[in-house]
Amino acid sequence: MSDAHTADDSSHEGPIKTPKQLILAVVFSFLIPILAIVLLVSYVTRDLAPSPGSDGLSPQAVAQRIQPVGRVEIKDASSAAEMKTGEQVYAAVCTVCHAAGVAGAPKLGDAAAWAPRVATGYPALLNSALKGKGAMAAQGGGDYSDTEIGRAVVYMANRAGGKFDEPKAGGAVAAAPAKAEAPAAAPVPDAGGVVATAGLVKLYFASGKADLPGQAKAALDKFAEEIKSGGKSVQISGFHDAQGSAAKNAELAKQRAMGTRDLLVAAGVAADKIELKKPQSTTGDGAAAQARRVEVSLR
Repeated sequence: MSDAHTADDSSHEGPIKTPKQLILAVVFSFLIPILAIVLLVSYVTRDLAPSPGSDGLSPQAVAQRIQPVGRVEIKDASSAAEMKTGEQVYAAVCTVCHAAGVAGAPKLGDAAAWAPRVATGYPALLNSALKGKGAMAAQGGGDYSDTEIGRAVVYMANRAGGKFDEPKAGGAVAAAPAKAEAPAAAPVPDAGGVVATAGLVKLYFASGKADLPGQAKAALDKFAEEIKSGGKSVQISGFHDAQGSAAKNAELAKQRAMGTRDLLVAAGVAADKIELKKPQSTTGDGAAAQARRVEVSLR
């Protein structure tokens, strides 16, 4: 009985039988996790460490890594060498929108789209570029000087038929092209006649007469077609000079306007589309012939 009991107790004993074994077990329970962590960190960071013989820790490399995020560059605007050409600025700033016509921007080289813009002149185009217009953001105060932006404007405008001079270094503004001279005004008939322009017909009368000029019917027939096709109304204004009796002149102007109205009605214009204005006295530019007239205008 005694031997059996002893054997049974020995089967439940653990691997640690002495105090020395206990101390070793405690030490290794700390060392093994620490060693594992060190090996793991070494494995993860080994690719980041500079290879033997590299200059990763050289003064130049360190200075480059710790340099400021931003820096200031000062350019001499009067130096031609410092200034970008119009094509260079276009490629850097303008090509995104003007190459494809994004958000209504006129495409580079599209003469039809650029024509009305070129007609406004270089100062107006430059002002729009610097301050922004529509979907285009303001370009002034950015990476390029006003003169460089102006060069880009001239580059695009001239590619579409413009004749602007490129701004020089120092901010000189290119002169706008000379505007075409306005066509000479049609001569005013002295004793009666007709002058017709877009949306307006002027009938001139002989002194003291209310008879309509000979060309009046043809001109008013054509004008009537314009009125009817556009669904518009018309206004008739009678004018007279200041010579002689004011009452007689006013009556003559009234008769001239009413005769004009009758021709329009005969040409098919509805009477309710015609408005007669009160006769007015004027000498125009000083010539009585200009004052003796009836004006027929769309409204």
